[in-house]
Amino acid sequence: MSSLVLIVLLPFLGSCLAALLPANARNWEAWLAGSVTLGCALLALLQYGAVAGGDVLRTTIPWLPQYGLNLIFRMDGFAWLFTLLVSVIGFLVVLYARYYMSPEDPVPRFFSFLLAFMGAMLGVVLSGNLIQLVLFWELTSLTSFMLIGYWHHRADARRGARMAFTVTATGGLALFAGMVILGQIVGSYDLDDVLAAGDLVRAHDGYLWVLGLVALGALTKSAQFPFHFWLPRAMAAPTPVSAFLHSATMVKAGVFLLIRFWPVLAGTEAWSLIIGGAGLATLVIGAFLAIFQHDLKGLLAYSTISHLGLITLLLGIGTPLAAVAAIFHTLNHATFKASLFMAAGIIDHETGTRDLRRLGGLRHLMPITTTLAMVAAAAMAGVPLLNGFLSKEMFFAETIDISGSMNWGLPLAATLAGLFSVTYSLRFIHEVFFGPPAKDLPRVPHEPPYWMRFPIEALVLACLVVGVVPGLTIGPFLHLAVVSVLGVATPEYSLSVWHGFNLPLLMSVAALGGGVLLYLILEKFLPVRSLDKVPLLHRFDGQREFERVLMAATGFAGRLQYRLTSQRLQPQLMWLVVVTLIAGLLPSLRGVTDLRELPMALDPAFAMMWLIGGICAVAAAYQAKYHRLAALALVGGTGLVVCLTFAWFSAPDLALTQLAVEVVTTVLILLGLRWLPRRLEPKELGIQASLRDRVRRSRDFLIATLGGGGMALLAYLVLTRDQSESIADFFLEKALPEGGGTNVVNVILVDFRGFDTFGEIAVLGIVALTVYALLRRFRPAQESIHLSQQQDDPEGYTPSKDAEDGSLLVPGIFMRALMPVLMVVAIYLFMRGHNMPGGGFVAGLVMSVAIIMQYMVGGTEWVEEKLPIRPHVWIGSGLLLALFTGLGSWVFGYPFLTTHSPHPVLPLVGEVPLPSAFLFDLGVFSLVVGATVLVLIALGHQSVRSHRSSAKAGDTPTENRRRGAIRWN
Repeated sequence: MSSLVLIVLLPFLGSCLAALLPANARNWEAWLAGSVTLGCALLALLQYGAVAGGDVLRTTIPWLPQYGLNLIFRMDGFAWLFTLLVSVIGFLVVLYARYYMSPEDPVPRFFSFLLAFMGAMLGVVLSGNLIQLVLFWELTSLTSFMLIGYWHHRADARRGARMAFTVTATGGLALFAGMVILGQIVGSYDLDDVLAAGDLVRAHDGYLWVLGLVALGALTKSAQFPFHFWLPRAMAAPTPVSAFLHSATMVKAGVFLLIRFWPVLAGTEAWSLIIGGAGLATLVIGAFLAIFQHDLKGLLAYSTISHLGLITLLLGIGTPLAAVAAIFHTLNHATFKASLFMAAGIIDHETGTRDLRRLGGLRHLMPITTTLAMVAAAAMAGVPLLNGFLSKEMFFAETIDISGSMNWGLPLAATLAGLFSVTYSLRFIHEVFFGPPAKDLPRVPHEPPYWMRFPIEALVLACLVVGVVPGLTIGPFLHLAVVSVLGVATPEYSLSVWHGFNLPLLMSVAALGGGVLLYLILEKFLPVRSLDKVPLLHRFDGQREFERVLMAATGFAGRLQYRLTSQRLQPQLMWLVVVTLIAGLLPSLRGVTDLRELPMALDPAFAMMWLIGGICAVAAAYQAKYHRLAALALVGGTGLVVCLTFAWFSAPDLALTQLAVEVVTTVLILLGLRWLPRRLEPKELGIQASLRDRVRRSRDFLIATLGGGGMALLAYLVLTRDQSESIADFFLEKALPEGGGTNVVNVILVDFRGFDTFGEIAVLGIVALTVYALLRRFRPAQESIHLSQQQDDPEGYTPSKDAEDGSLLVPGIFMRALMPVLMVVAIYLFMRGHNMPGGGFVAGLVMSVAIIMQYMVGGTEWVEEKLPIRPHVWIGSGLLLALFTGLGSWVFGYPFLTTHSPHPVLPLVGEVPLPSAFLFDLGVFSLVVGATVLVLIALGHQSVRSHRSSAKAGDTPTENRRRGAIRWN
């Protein structure tokens, strides 16, 4: 298996394994998660030689190549660097979490979600297909939702998780639309093709649509203005999650996307206006809000928003050198922000609070943590000889270059934001570690265990080393990423610590000095600790507006649901049929076939057969008002006519399936008739209600006639069309050589359209499980049951004495004797299905008929005792067998569900065809049997419950047999 696939797959496998480990195995969980993250980092390091040589590594797994939908994993220099960043910081976060998480927490769930989150982020980074990238993108939203809401017993965690998911998933939908349009413009969804088509995309009329939609996805994910409000609310997550989310994943996905598509979308005025404008607003607003936060993680959250705004503004500037600075600051921010969040977690873990107003003087009790936090905060503030200073200097230089000598607005805004960053960094350090020692803390502070502090030490060391010798440490890796993004547009740049006395240095000095001065002024004249509201901006609360919009949308949806839906099934079906009619009618208006030109000759016998079927259908609709059992029998007559029609047109497979379906559904519906409410007579309804009932029935009859007539016309047009345009010849020619079977219908189902069949059996399994789940909680009122039965049996039939003394055991014996016969028939139909009429579906139905007959004789309890079928197992096994049969083709490099048909020669037997579709068909067989038996058991158990309930009510045994379980022996 390719290393790229393993890098993405390992976290998901680890996530599944972590979920299975016991809750008290924290060490095992940590070892597993640490091994996975370290393994991903080592796999990435092994690719350095190839990537450094300028190669773009690709692994393609065919999926739907004719539509350009292949799984493509792609690694260039930028993806390599980001993969290493995610994996290494993921390893440090796992090590930190081992000591941070409490033994009372469900640790398996935490590490399972964390690894899945990491796998989704790696999938975004390594995706080489636009649609694949969006799928992983949305998966990051889903997994972050589970991580933010990890402590789901807390209301703030639930609200924060819902807000984060709503905002980022909505942006993901916009991104999906943008990627679809972008792929259509380029003519390919392959990332390499898209990255090489920048000029084509920018010149296209749809460029603004693509830019707006992609920007919406990126800005929501990276919490850019005006979508920044969700990120501080995500601080309800455990601190290891916050450290990972803010440094290398989730919020970095947005800037990663902007950097990745910089060669395609950047370089226009619209790009600078949208991306640069959002970045500038976020940079200044986030830094200002961070100053006035009292929660330690809240301060760091708003600082993250500000620094992400800095990166976004650099990308919006649109020059190659600004893109270099953006990539550089992305790496620097990851190191100092992860270390700061871990330090905040240690403070919370050891003191029991994150409130800056309660903390103070911790430098005496936690000297090592104090030193590490001070260095990381200094890197965040842009102090010289630390990595944050270098990328911020490049940022200042770009604001000067882009503004020119006459426009100082952008440099002043950049300096102001830098000043604010110094102020909130000083507040973080001074109010936590200096001043008088805090009193009345929930816990007595002390240094954490060494291995809990080690990740911070490693990250702070990186801040120092990169800040002192950037060219020797980060230089080669940064250049590798820059070249892979910019290509021939890569500019000359320098990572030297000293560039002489220049304007960027002056801006840095002004930001440092001004930040210190602002903090002193605030402490003297406007103590931040005493403020409950953010000055100037407290009226603009994004969370409040989000809740308002959400409540309005929910209220509108509720009113719309009230107007358009009903708890009754009949109106819902009516609207479904009406919409289907309109959808079928609109395309027909563009070119209706002249019916006078169609052949109208019909065989008299066929016409008589269909006349009988039509009479049965109309009579069933009429009888449904008075006698549902008679209506069911008439519907069965219509189904039998359909079955004969299939046989008439030489479709024995369809005829067999239709016949088996009729038997199974008739019995299941018969069991469900007792739960339908009693129909009221006209005299009970009243004159007005009776008139409304007749109008409704006339309306339904008209809709049903139009729908049925439309389908009949469509079928007739298909049957009488020009056969030269038919695709039948393709299947007839390819069925045997490529599908390995002569039964074209079965080959289509399990090979050419196998994916459709897989979807259909999945739906069948879901329906069966849903019916079972609903009926487990369904308790119909006994009065409704009895009234319904009296209506369906108005003559008050009473079982004869023969029925009471068990003389019906004789037909029961015959029905039980049919069980092995029907099993043999089912096996016969299954084995012959690939070459003759039959197959897994009809075989499953025949097997279900055999089991239904045993139920009719002995009831549910007898069937469960004598035939211990576990339908849930049959459904799951069938679905997994069909899935793994399809996945098996991947092992040999073929698309999903590609069939292989070997013909081994066995001794004394000769040549035996063994198509792989046999296993897929076996999965279909298993699922059909499981689904049918599950519904049967669900209905049967309801009958038993009703039987027991009636017995408790004092009914006689005869009445119980009549009203309760259908036990005919």
